[in-house]
Amino acid sequence: MQHIPSKLRGGGMRAVVAAALVLGAAAYAQTGVKPGAKVDGAYLTQGGDGTDWPSAGRDYAEQRFSPLSQINDATVGRLGIAWFADLPDARGVESTPVMVDGALYVTGPWSKVFAYDAVTGKPRWSFDPQVAGDKGVQACCDVVNRGVAVWKGRLYLGALDGRLIALDSATGKPIWSVQTTDPATPYTITGVPRVVKDMVIIGNGGAEFGVRGYVTAYDAATGKKRWRFYTVPNPTGQPDGEASDPIMAKAFATWSANGQWKQSGGGGTAWDAIVYDPALDQLYIGVGNGSPWNHQVRSEGQGDNLFLSSIVALDPNTGAYKWHYQETPGESWDYTATQPIVLTELGGRKLLLHAPKNGFFFVIDRETGKPVSADMFTAVNWATSYDPKTWRPIENPDARYGANGKPFLAAPAPIGAHSWQPMSFSPMTGLVYLPVNDIGFGYIPPLSAKDAAREAIGFNVGANMSEGMLPADPAFIKAAIAATKGALVAWDPVARKARWRVDYSTPWNGGTLATAGNLVFQGTALGEFRAYAADTGKQLWSLPVQSGVLAAPSTYSIDGVQYVALLTSRGGAWALTSGYAGGAANKVPSIPRLIVLKLDGKGRLPALPSGMAMSFDPPPATAPAAQVAQGKAVFGRFCQVCHGANAVSGGVTPDLRHSGALGDADTWKSIVIDGALHDRGMVSFAKVMSPADAEAARAYVIGEANWAKAHDPAILGTK
Repeated sequence: MQHIPSKLRGGGMRAVVAAALVLGAAAYAQTGVKPGAKVDGAYLTQGGDGTDWPSAGRDYAEQRFSPLSQINDATVGRLGIAWFADLPDARGVESTPVMVDGALYVTGPWSKVFAYDAVTGKPRWSFDPQVAGDKGVQACCDVVNRGVAVWKGRLYLGALDGRLIALDSATGKPIWSVQTTDPATPYTITGVPRVVKDMVIIGNGGAEFGVRGYVTAYDAATGKKRWRFYTVPNPTGQPDGEASDPIMAKAFATWSANGQWKQSGGGGTAWDAIVYDPALDQLYIGVGNGSPWNHQVRSEGQGDNLFLSSIVALDPNTGAYKWHYQETPGESWDYTATQPIVLTELGGRKLLLHAPKNGFFFVIDRETGKPVSADMFTAVNWATSYDPKTWRPIENPDARYGANGKPFLAAPAPIGAHSWQPMSFSPMTGLVYLPVNDIGFGYIPPLSAKDAAREAIGFNVGANMSEGMLPADPAFIKAAIAATKGALVAWDPVARKARWRVDYSTPWNGGTLATAGNLVFQGTALGEFRAYAADTGKQLWSLPVQSGVLAAPSTYSIDGVQYVALLTSRGGAWALTSGYAGGAANKVPSIPRLIVLKLDGKGRLPALPSGMAMSFDPPPATAPAAQVAQGKAVFGRFCQVCHGANAVSGGVTPDLRHSGALGDADTWKSIVIDGALHDRGMVSFAKVMSPADAEAARAYVIGEANWAKAHDPAILGTK
C-alpha cells in the first residue's frame, strides 16, 4: 500500500512531487507511449477498450456502465482492499477516478491532481495549481473538483480560480494554461472539462455570488479560444460578438427591463453537465440557477428567464444554438439543470435522460428537444406535474414565495432532489440508478432591504436566510433530523416509475456505478461502500470506509484482474450548510482517501485517531436580545453557507461554537473584519459587515454554543 502524506496545502508536497515525477517519467520511458495517447473521439464514443475507464463518465454517453463482470453478484462478497492512498486537504472530494494505460488519475480539493500506478498504487506524479486560499470564499459548495479529461496523451483540468490547464499525462508537467474567467469576479470552476473534436469545453460556477454563465471551447493543442456561448443574455441587450448572439434577442425578451439581474449578470452558470452526442453531433449543456434565486428580485417576477434551468443543445463545431428545453421556467428555488446527463436509445429513439434538482425525471428526444415524459422521482410539492401539451410545470401557486410574499416550505430543498452526484444507466436492466435527497427547505421572502440587496461577499439569493435556521427546540430539531433522508432509486425511464428503492437515514450519498456483473456500487454519507444487485436492489456486500463517499466510483481491469476505485471524504454543499439537519453524518470524519478494491484483496485501513471529540466551553451568553437577533441576521446572511446553519459545522470548516476566538472580541474582530486568516480562506468581511455586525455575530454564536452545551447530545447529535 502506498500513501501520500496528509500535509497542508502548498509546499508540503514538494518532496513527494519530485519523487513521483521521476516514477512517472520512468513509466513513460519504458513504453515510449504517453498514457492516454490513444484516447480520441472514436475511443470515447465506444467507451474505451472495455477494460479501462478513460473519462469521468467512461464514454461520451456518460452512462457510467462497465462491461466488466469478474466482480459480479456471485463474487462480490470476496471484494477487499487492494491498496489505498491518503490525499491532502480534508475537504470535499468529488472526482471519479479515470484509468487508462495503467495510470489512475484523481483530483482532490483545491484542484490538485494525483496520478498512480493503477495496480500497485505507487505514485507517479502530482500537480498543485496553487489556487489562492482566499478563492475559497467564492466557492459556493466547497473547494471541490470533479476530475480530469484525458485526450491524446494530455490531461485537462479546470481549476477553482477559473484556469483551464493542459498537463502531460506521463509527467504532470503543465503544457499550457488559459484564464477562462475574469479573475476580478467570483467565477469558479469545479466541473470536468470535456474534449470534443480537439476542443476542450468548460463552463463555470458562481451564480450565488453574481455572475453571468457561459461555456467556452478551447483548442486542445494550444489553448486558443474557439467559441463561446453565453447561457443568459447580456443585461445591456447588446451583442457579445460570440456564438450565442443570434439567439440572444429571443432570450433577452424573457427577462424584465429592470431587476437585479442587470447588476448580477443573471446566473445560469454551466458548472457540471456538458455531454457530447456523436450520433447527432450535438453538445448538451445543463444550465444552472438564477442570480439571485428569487425570481421576484431577479427579474421583477417577469418572464421565463432563458436559459436558466435548461438543457441547451449546441453545434459543437461552432457553438451555435440548436434547441433548448427549460425544465423550470422562471426558476426561483435554485433548481438547476446542471445535474448529470445520460444519453441512450430506447424503442428506436435517441433519448436524453435527466434528473435535475427539481425532483422530476425527464426523458427528452435528443433530435427535437421535446420531452417524452416528466415524472416525480421523489417527494415534490412545488409543482404537481407537467402539462403534456406545453411541457410546462403545473405549479403550486404557494411556491412563488417572492410574488405572494409568504414563506414556502418546499420539497425539494435547494440542495436538490438529485444534486451533482452522478447517476448511472445499465443497458442490461434498462434502469437508471439515481442518488436521491429527501430534504425540505423554507424559502422566506426578503424581510429587509439587506436580504434583497446584492453584496460583495456571500450568497446573494434575494431571500431571508437567517429565519430558515432551526428554532432552539430539541423536539423540533430531532424531528427535522428524522425527516431528512436519502435514497438510491432504480428508475425505469420506459415504465416511468421506480423499480426498486433503498432508503437511507441521511442524504448526500455518493454517485453510482453500474456493471455487467449485475451490480450497482454506491458509497454512503455515513461511511460505507455498498454493492447492490442491479435487477432487484438487494444489498450484497458492504465495506466500512471510515469517511463519507460523495463521488461515483469507477472500475477497470488490468492483466485479467478487475478493480473498483473510489474516493472518500466529507464535504460539499450539504456538509457545509446543513447544520443540525446533517444528523449522524456530522460525526463522520472527513478523510480524503483513494481506495482501490479487488477480489480477495487483503489491505486494511489504519485505525481512526481517538480523542477527536470536542466539548463545549463557551463564554457566558450575556449579550442583550436585540444584539443576538442582529447577530443571527448577520450570521444567516454571510456565515452559515460555510459554517453551517445555527453555527453547527458539518465537519468541513471549523465549528465556531468551539472557537477560542469567541471569548475575545478583539481576536474575533481581527479574523472577521481585519482578515487575519486571509491565507486560509477566511477573508475580511469588512466590505459587508461593520465591527458592530461582527460583534453581534459573535454574540449569536456564543448563544448557540451555550444552548448546545445545555441540551442532550444524543438528541442533537452534538458533543
